[in-house]
Amino acid sequence: MKRLIGIGAVLITAMLITTILDSNFINPYNIKNILRWTGLFGILSVGVSFVIMTGGIDLSVGSIVGLIGGLSANLIRMKEMSIFSTLIICFGLAALMGLLHGVLVTKIKVQPFVVTLCGLFIYRGLARFILQDVTQGYGNAFRALKFLAHGRIPSALWPLNQAPQFVQEWSLPMPFVILLVVGILLGVFLNYTVFGRYIQAIGSNETAVRFSGINTDCMKIIAYIISATCACFAGILFSLDLNTVQPSTAGNMYELYAIAGCVVGGVSLRGGEGGISGVIIGTAIVRVLYNAINILGISTTLEFTIIGSVILIGASTEEVIKSFSAKRRLEEALSQDRHPTTRSQARRPIPRSGV
Repeated sequence: MKRLIGIGAVLITAMLITTILDSNFINPYNIKNILRWTGLFGILSVGVSFVIMTGGIDLSVGSIVGLIGGLSANLIRMKEMSIFSTLIICFGLAALMGLLHGVLVTKIKVQPFVVTLCGLFIYRGLARFILQDVTQGYGNAFRALKFLAHGRIPSALWPLNQAPQFVQEWSLPMPFVILLVVGILLGVFLNYTVFGRYIQAIGSNETAVRFSGINTDCMKIIAYIISATCACFAGILFSLDLNTVQPSTAGNMYELYAIAGCVVGGVSLRGGEGGISGVIIGTAIVRVLYNAINILGISTTLEFTIIGSVILIGASTEEVIKSFSAKRRLEEALSQDRHPTTRSQARRPIPRSGV
């Protein structure tokens, strides 16, 4: 809770500073834009956080976004497949990708960095090959489907779409609403089921968890499937939002934003620590910083420099806090050794005297 409060304080501070420097930051349109991008990238970050909590890493999510985003648009518009069939194919393919990653990491014992880095190249190449490196899109059709990316809640639910001006200005973008729903579901899974607790425990001490009789390989595979599935969901939403998908560039470097959201949100790169709420707030911090670059007129060429600095500061802060906490625990233990307090030293009741 203390870490979550600290992350929230960073977000509020960043927003206040940007607002002081330029009041256009709190414009309703700008806030909705930040929430929309937070929703899109947040789904990606939430999925990656499960892999990081197990002590692994997933560098393939950006390429999965490009592959699934382009494939979904191609199947729906060019192949004229039903939306339901397209979703089944896309999510099934993503689940297979996650399963493949998990099996290679757990059964073949290949390092997660190598597995997902290869996935980054393989899926990007498959996207360009399958789609013939041709830009995909939905055109002017499928407005109902595009509501998932462009809709607003609650203004869209107002009778005859005649919502008051205030409601229209401050309605939440659908991607952010979807992120909240996904975050709640995965938060319940992580914190209130034994499987979620196992995933966190693996990152803390995998050997101890294995000796406890828990199938650590299965838990890791589940984490990679969750990551790939969230990347698939994000890829579909990105394609709907932009209405165009270029196989060679769609989702490029998105894994950087996903990992940044996790690190800033308090997910330890060593594994075993983190929470969904922190990841959502961390993603919002990254988007606020990116928005501040544009609002304040800073050159956009510094975008990756700032994001890289955020990751470095977040990781360094984590190590400093851990070192300080370990030192404090050691001092407390030494203090207890110098001044032992045992039950034998506790005050005993005075015995009654005999008659």
